[in-house]
Amino acid sequence: QVQLVESGGGLVQPGGSLRLSCAASGSIFSINTMGWYRQAPGKERELAAIITSGGSTNYADSVKGRFTISRDNAKNTVYLQMNSLKPEDTAVYYCTLWDNTGRYWGKGTLVTVSS
Repeated sequence: QVQLVESGGGLVQPGGSLRLSCAASGSIFSINTMGWYRQAPGKERELAAIITSGGSTNYADSVKGRFTISRDNAKNTVYLQMNSLKPEDTAVYYCTLWDNTGRYWGKGTLVTVSS
């Protein structure tokens, strides 16, 4: 079983920055993919960014150039640096991990971008 705990959400003004963190614990295979999805009010959950254990990344077009995903494999932790935040980035951000044993989700952390 894998547990994911997110932190770092909050309220920020447009143009501001936030850094999300997600720590994974439990039985984790060394080869895995971690990342962030987000769900805005009234919308479906969507990809924000993902990163493999080898360091390959993929971003949603809407966040390219503004968000940066990174990870520390020794700590089983993934980060999402979010810059130039926009009101449309407001959402619950969910950490996810998947490996040979399945797909796992955190409980989510709320990011609100508002003046």
